[in-house]
Amino acid sequence: MSFLYENLLRLTWQQVTMWVIGGILIYLAIKRDMEPSLLLPIGFGAILVNLPFSGAISQIIDGALKEGALSTLYEAGIANELFPLLLFIGIGAMCDFGPLLANPFLMMFGAAAQFGIFFTFCIGSMFFPINDAAAIATIGAADGPTAIVVAQALKSQYLSAIMVAAYSYMALVPIIQPPIIRLITTREERKIRMDYEAKQVPIMTRILFPIILTIIAGLVAPEAVQLVGFLMFGNLIKECGVLKSLTHTAEGVLANLITLILGISIASQMRAETFLTVETLMILCLGLFAFIFDTIGGVLFAKLLNLFLKKKVNPMIGAAGISAFPMSGRIIHKMGLEEDPQNFLLMFSMGVNVSGQIASVIAGGLMLSFFL
Repeated sequence: MSFLYENLLRLTWQQVTMWVIGGILIYLAIKRDMEPSLLLPIGFGAILVNLPFSGAISQIIDGALKEGALSTLYEAGIANELFPLLLFIGIGAMCDFGPLLANPFLMMFGAAAQFGIFFTFCIGSMFFPINDAAAIATIGAADGPTAIVVAQALKSQYLSAIMVAAYSYMALVPIIQPPIIRLITTREERKIRMDYEAKQVPIMTRILFPIILTIIAGLVAPEAVQLVGFLMFGNLIKECGVLKSLTHTAEGVLANLITLILGISIASQMRAETFLTVETLMILCLGLFAFIFDTIGGVLFAKLLNLFLKKKVNPMIGAAGISAFPMSGRIIHKMGLEEDPQNFLLMFSMGVNVSGQIASVIAGGLMLSFFL
């Protein structure tokens, strides 16, 4: 009984605050259906690790190190970047590059939507060391695995805040993007129709694309080759046509299982004493800033093209150039239908969305090449 009282006396307001944060993440996962496979384990894990003398994490108690399961998972799968890379295989198996291959010009929007990353890096470097600023900037891509790999490789001291911010903004895409898009576009622009011409992409092209892209990325940014390589390997499993059962496993069971384990492993770094700091608040703000300007960059690039194109593009598709696949692509399609029930943007928005997946990985690789 005395041990119970001792635990209660050890409880701090900071730990209770982390319980509240964990509870909010659980609420968003269950009630709002925002990335439940990710936010639910992160939220529950945040509560687990902020209990006095929590056995879920490794701690020195009475002069002896006691191993915790979450700390072990973190060292086994995140400290060595294994879990994010395995997740990339599942993401690659989900991606359909057909719309992009049928309309290669969509790749430009994915590249333009990475503007916020490099803009935020310039601003973040005024407040944080270069390696930390580079890692923080990658939050803007709304690509959790890339943010983890970059932050881990650059040995950022703010890894936990970066991980939580990246995955939180991924989940909040449906809330953050629409008002930004409406703010910088007119209703007439949002109603622009884009005629889609179905083009059959040869199987050989689909197979060669992930191989050739991996080689090009490896030559341009060697540090990006593991990021691009695992993503493209997952896509190659899908497109080769002879590994259908593995494709279903990679995009379903593997991706979901790794996401769950990744989420609760991330929570091992959310201890109150290291998470509730001014720096964490700044990282959350800079991450949001990067995400907003990634969205703005893609839309403004589309509007710039429209100054020269006879056949206008709907500028909203530029916002799908972030890496939150397939959520962002679906949101743009839905917004198009809201303005005009006959305006079908899905194939274009998805093409831009998968190009953003590739571009964000390459952007992360460039950060590693510059600062590793």
